[in-house]
Amino acid sequence: YLGLRIQETTIAPQKLFIADEPQTLRDLQQLCGMVSWVGPLLGISPESLAPLFNLLRGDDSLDSPRSVTPEAREAIGKVQKALSTRRAHQMEPGLQLRFIVMGQLPHLQGRIFQWDERIKDPLSLLEWLFLPHQLSKSLTTPQELMVQLIRKAKSRIHVLAGCDFACIYMPFKLGDMEFVLQSSECLQFALHSYSGQLSSHHLPHKLFNINFKLVPKLFRSNRPLRALMVFTNGSGASHRSVLTWRNSQTSEWEKYVEVVEGSPQIAELSAMVRAFERFQKEPINIVTDSAYVAGVVERGEQSVLKEVPNPKLYDLLSQLVFLLSHREQPYYIMHVRSHTDLPG
Repeated sequence: YLGLRIQETTIAPQKLFIADEPQTLRDLQQLCGMVSWVGPLLGISPESLAPLFNLLRGDDSLDSPRSVTPEAREAIGKVQKALSTRRAHQMEPGLQLRFIVMGQLPHLQGRIFQWDERIKDPLSLLEWLFLPHQLSKSLTTPQELMVQLIRKAKSRIHVLAGCDFACIYMPFKLGDMEFVLQSSECLQFALHSYSGQLSSHHLPHKLFNINFKLVPKLFRSNRPLRALMVFTNGSGASHRSVLTWRNSQTSEWEKYVEVVEGSPQIAELSAMVRAFERFQKEPINIVTDSAYVAGVVERGEQSVLKEVPNPKLYDLLSQLVFLLSHREQPYYIMHVRSHTDLPG
């Protein structure tokens, strides 16, 4: 029915012929379209198919030639294996519908499922939900990734059953969940009018035990710390990227100046990267007059970085996200408007 084989308890796509040697962009688009259709039923994630999707780049003429790389051929093999071995379950009307956010950052994914304790394996997976291959924002926070999955799941369950989930399982520690819900505006909007339960404790099943990974603790502080104060600045005119601080032992001011080619944002970002490199093992307060850089730091920890056209900017953003995500000491970031006529 509509390209599906519906059996007593499971659903699977009909046997499909996969053209593992697409010759043109048109062939490749058809293949990617078919993979996107069966992915939610068979649990084929976009990140596992990235080598295949990357072949879509380049000449946008439908007849433009394409050659399959070894990595893309391996991705096609994963699809073929999933088609022959995986199944989705049919929905049981008498059981509650549940949703769980799983995976490890940055590759979060969701499962719509039911739980039937009357049978030996109580887990019935109805659909997999994945994030898009290309995210819309340059930096996407863990909360925003979850929001995308939750919105997608709520929309899908309204189509499937016309109701809401009985429970949504989210990968936060119990003590962190309340704080995240209070501080994350995007999560508040996503869960607006939701009347079911929220839980950080998944049901006992080996699939959840392996793939339910808690979001790491964030070290960015919302309040100034009793710690070293570091000032950063950058100039597009002089190409100087500067950080300065007062040595706690000698009370002397120290500075680190580097010449960086590029825009003022590049110079400011370079200074911020060097500040986190130099003081990665101690708590710090950082003051910057760049609203752009302060915003990047506020969103950067554990975030997913989208590739940007400027190679130098992308390299600095990658370094900063890595330093923030692997930091083990708290930090506080503050933006000040230094170019004003106000005294002080």
